Amino acid sequence: MTGQTQVNRALFDEVMVPNYAPANIIPVKGEGSRVWDQQGREYIDFAGGIAVSSLGHCHPALVNALKQQADKLWHLSNVMTNEPALRLASALVNATFADKVYFANSGAEANEAAFKLARRYALEKFGAHKDQIISFHKSFHGRTFFTVTVGGQAAYSDGFGPKPGAVMHGEFNNLDSVKALISDNTCAVVLEPVQGEGGIIPATAEFLQGVRDLCNQHNALLIMDEVQTGVGRTGKLYAYMHYGVTPDILTTAKSLGGGFPIGAMLTTDDIASHLKVGTHGSTYGGNPLACAVAEAVLETVNQPEVMAQVLSNEQLFRQQLAAINEKYQVFSEIRGKGMLLGAVLNEKYKGRSREFFLAAADQGLMALVAGPDVVRFAPSLVITPEEITAGMQRFEQAVKQVVNA
Repeated sequence: MTGQTQVNRALFDEVMVPNYAPANIIPVKGEGSRVWDQQGREYIDFAGGIAVSSLGHCHPALVNALKQQADKLWHLSNVMTNEPALRLASALVNATFADKVYFANSGAEANEAAFKLARRYALEKFGAHKDQIISFHKSFHGRTFFTVTVGGQAAYSDGFGPKPGAVMHGEFNNLDSVKALISDNTCAVVLEPVQGEGGIIPATAEFLQGVRDLCNQHNALLIMDEVQTGVGRTGKLYAYMHYGVTPDILTTAKSLGGGFPIGAMLTTDDIASHLKVGTHGSTYGGNPLACAVAEAVLETVNQPEVMAQVLSNEQLFRQQLAAINEKYQVFSEIRGKGMLLGAVLNEKYKGRSREFFLAAADQGLMALVAGPDVVRFAPSLVITPEEITAGMQRFEQAVKQVVNA
């Protein structure tokens, strides 16, 4: 590869494994909730790198944290600990139900650790029979083979050979389906407080409390996957705080690093004690650069005024989407919490979310989908009202483009 290599979209097809189908644009610069491509064209970012860029692009607090740490220490591995990891773990413990933290590089790795811990805990406390994990249809927990099997979308786990066993799936928000599956052989129930990839579906308070009660009855752990809902995205630091239902294990990633790769598993002293030395690990988990950035994210996000802004931004999104829908009649409902919202396509436009996503890009707006029937929005938590309004004007043009096609 020489300095003369022309970097364009065609190069992707030449040198990259074809498991992605990226857009033709190649962004090169971002600031706040705006991004510019190689040609200098501006986009408003309602996607947030799939609910990752919690403070937008190049936020001064994060840039400063990364630059300062870059001059100090980059990597050690977990043969030693480091100051940013200890400070971040302390901040997470102080802000949540948890006593202990395990660091990884992604949401999938945090979930992998959670599922392994649940099985080890059950084995050591109750015996080998207690190994079953209950998850839910339409759920998503990552792309490792274990997490994708626990996830409730067979299309992601089919075609790779025998799947890990003792994994069952119930219907989300249907407590009877959990009652039909749970037993004294269940080691854990895992769920997202708001199903993300499955279509931005919030859990009902009754369902979440009911699952908690069933877990208590059967000595099963409740694992909440807050990879997408965590770190302020729903207007609370973690979504479980809306419900007053406390998990035994919580996983977090995406927004935690604001764009720098990091994941974490949070749990209690008693449960954590079962991951003894040597039972699990990660070369990069707790990396000083990642932890320094995440510490700055947490410090910036976990403020009452930021949480209030998330909720006021949600109302503005809902109002402007309702106004667009009044004109064009394309959505059956807007669901979600905070800055994780899904515009659900009505019967007439069902199955066409990708058309809206592509039209949005044509109009200079970065959006997302959550399955074939939902247009997803997961922008910066601190996106300004002006940027929301400007982005919605572009989205309206995208809707018009699809409707008139």
